[in-house]
Amino acid sequence: MYNVKMHNKVIPTKTLNPIIQLPPMPKLKKVRVKRGNLVLEGYLMPKHAFSSEDIVVIKLKNGYNVGLKADEVEFLEEVEIESSEKKGGAEEGEITLIGTGGTIASFVEYSTGAVKPAMRSEDFLNYAPELNEIAQIKPLMLFNVFSEDMKPHYWTKLAEKCAEEIRNGAKGVVIAHGTDTMHYTSSALAFAVQNLTSPIILVGAQRSSDRPSSDAHMNLLSAVRVAKSDLGEVCVVMHATTSDDRCAIHRGTRVRKMHTSARDAFRSLNSEVLGYVDREGKVEIFPHARKRAEGDIILREKFSEDAALVYYYPGASPEILDFFADKYHAIVIMGTGLGHVGEDWRKRIKDITKDGKYIFITSQCLYGTTNLNVYSSGRELLKNGAIPLGDMLPEVALVKAMWTLANYDYEEVGKIMVKNIVGEVSERRFSPWLR
Repeated sequence: MYNVKMHNKVIPTKTLNPIIQLPPMPKLKKVRVKRGNLVLEGYLMPKHAFSSEDIVVIKLKNGYNVGLKADEVEFLEEVEIESSEKKGGAEEGEITLIGTGGTIASFVEYSTGAVKPAMRSEDFLNYAPELNEIAQIKPLMLFNVFSEDMKPHYWTKLAEKCAEEIRNGAKGVVIAHGTDTMHYTSSALAFAVQNLTSPIILVGAQRSSDRPSSDAHMNLLSAVRVAKSDLGEVCVVMHATTSDDRCAIHRGTRVRKMHTSARDAFRSLNSEVLGYVDREGKVEIFPHARKRAEGDIILREKFSEDAALVYYYPGASPEILDFFADKYHAIVIMGTGLGHVGEDWRKRIKDITKDGKYIFITSQCLYGTTNLNVYSSGRELLKNGAIPLGDMLPEVALVKAMWTLANYDYEEVGKIMVKNIVGEVSERRFSPWLR
């Protein structure tokens, strides 16, 4: 019934648009303004494509924006700030800031109330003028998509660009990314770009940068500060709490978005955070974090399309497995509890693995580890060829399967999947494949 196609459909990258280079950043101004008896100090925010012409926006020291009617404001003081942006290739000590789209690079279109992606590439940095004071920035826009439109061939393009920037001397790379699928991209980059001599930091925002309650400002500044540290990992930096007290540094293969809209939506699962950045900008890195490596980075940027993620539920027909087994080399199943599926699925899994395809087991619980040795149903799954993946997160398992299929011999895929490569799974002897 199941015929294995012994080849990997590696995702092409030639269809991507070329990099959109940012023009020089506009001159930034620190201002002191008066409206009635109220005096405010902060940065005068440049206009973007969705700005209202009769509104002046001031970014206060706490990162919040305030909008004032232009005809009601008296400017008491204006000081022009020189940009630290460098032109040309990366230089030692420089942070490369890559835009990919998402809420962090979006603005409210006030005529409709909808959030729109930035229309001009220079809008990307306008909301964080303090970057000029804490780092030498090389900005570029690689592509401009919401994260639900992110695809594996974008991961490849990102990995190639990160490697290029690091090899050219960038001290760190920061990637502004939509939050919905940021944990997929962080996992992909962790596998694709290894032996990091400079960190790769992904950052996003739950609320667009021009909203008064936006988390974009603190998240971005914190991410750039982490990129200057001695970390040698792919990480995600986002708010640690709903307040503006600190941001958390998450390992790229252990992080997941756990809330639709809260500012502290991201959590490290089955692993401790790597550190924190407080609101004053102090970076604290914990001892278990990997430090910058020596030598050259290792780039394995290919991804295969021949893997799928399937959620098991009570009453799920085994025909679901038939559908995926007919199209994919590897299936990652999100089982219940310790990694269980129903009897009819267990029988079908035996047929699929006999035909040479891979079935990997993760848990819907997210916290904790799979263990197929506790109950007879789990032991039957092991006997039928299913491979448990310990405490690896389901989305990480999917990304790793796509990466492994594209970069290793097919016969080695099972052994690579259960091996800890970049901190994605705990070092436990949970699988006979490790023996």
